[in-house]
Amino acid sequence: MQFIYSPNYLVDIGGHVFPIAKYRMIYERLREEFHVPASQFENPIAATREQLLRVHTPAYLADLEQLNHTSRTAYSELPLTHEIIAMSTLAAGGTIRAAELALEQGIAVHIGGGFHHAFADKAEGFCYINDLAVAIRELQALKRIVRALVIDCDLHQGNGTAKIFEGDEEVFTFSIHQNDLYPVKQASDLDIHLPNHVQDEEYLGYLEKHIPPVLDDFKPELILYQAGADPYQHDQLGDLKLSIAGLQKRDELIYRWAKERGMPVAVTLGGGYAYDTNDTVTIHVNTCSIAMSVWNS
Repeated sequence: MQFIYSPNYLVDIGGHVFPIAKYRMIYERLREEFHVPASQFENPIAATREQLLRVHTPAYLADLEQLNHTSRTAYSELPLTHEIIAMSTLAAGGTIRAAELALEQGIAVHIGGGFHHAFADKAEGFCYINDLAVAIRELQALKRIVRALVIDCDLHQGNGTAKIFEGDEEVFTFSIHQNDLYPVKQASDLDIHLPNHVQDEEYLGYLEKHIPPVLDDFKPELILYQAGADPYQHDQLGDLKLSIAGLQKRDELIYRWAKERGMPVAVTLGGGYAYDTNDTVTIHVNTCSIAMSVWNS
């Protein structure tokens, strides 16, 4: 299986809760501890304007290209710089490539991406470009898929993704997230609004109850799996109480359910804001290593 990664993801976002260095740390741990060869990592190519326009409005993209501070860019909670916009566009290309490789190989993991708060016409929540939506629309435009499923297991609801695909019968959006928390919720096709302090057993029970029926009824040709590290019990931004072992089990279940049904999975890493960044990196590295284990078994 392949990983998508670029050192160009390590852009300057200033003093920020988002641990941008995690991308390099994940790459290094996979290389050093898991002995993943360089040949299993692929550098992405930035998404083109044509690909971005399948999701985002021309006016919004013009704001990004020209670094215009408008109502459309005001809520990113990130600086608006050419470097950050270039990274966001590159990450969209990375998720496109992960989706292409998933169709060819069964699974691919993007060490990046998952910017699920970006709407078609505005930025939100550390997200300028919705790479999940861009990847789905690209593969649909190429007629490589018709039906796609987004399984979003981030701490925060994938509100931008939900809104972009609202009313689209060919894309099913599933989000399991803390309810009493950012963002203002949009309507996914299936939302699991969790109360605070949910622990491993209850969380995994929701997945076991809902994910297999969605897979069997909707029959997606591609799954985009947002494997957020932020439901973790020591995350700065939330009040879910999953352990590292519980998050490992989450990943394993989703991978096995997909593999058993012959459904390809493109993985994005999404959020993670543990007080100790090494915990966030461990959770993400587990997401990567479990993918290798399941698909090699």
